[in-house]
Amino acid sequence: MITIQEMISTHKFFHDLKPEYLRLIADCATNVTVNAEEYLFHAGEAADQFYVIRHGMVAIEIYDHRRGAVRIQTLLEDDVLGWSWLFPPYKWHYDAHALTLVRMTAFDGKCLREKCEADHDLGYELMKRFAGILVDRLQATRLQVMNVYG
Repeated sequence: MITIQEMISTHKFFHDLKPEYLRLIADCATNVTVNAEEYLFHAGEAADQFYVIRHGMVAIEIYDHRRGAVRIQTLLEDDVLGWSWLFPPYKWHYDAHALTLVRMTAFDGKCLREKCEADHDLGYELMKRFAGILVDRLQATRLQVMNVYG
């Protein structure tokens, strides 16, 4: 069985991180399973973690009072889910629910924020990586809005 540290050491998101950073990050992680159709989180709730999807599919959605849930993006194996844990006020901006059975590694945001405060180089490395995730989500949202209103 592969450890969390071994898993993240080969994952593209964590590529080229120092071994001591991988160890610190892995210390904040656990493996979780979510059943199909269960929600992982809702917009406005406390955002206290992020996830690496190991198996399954997760829908990222926004709620429109006229149309209900509008899917912005579908995430698959190896995708990273969640950036809101890193930015105050630490609230989710989207809803996420499992489309299938999902196995993920969950990373505790509070634990990681404390480690980033103690080591600003680690914080900078994570901030750079999550900036890319944030840009992807914003681009997906922009494309969805253009599709709806264009």
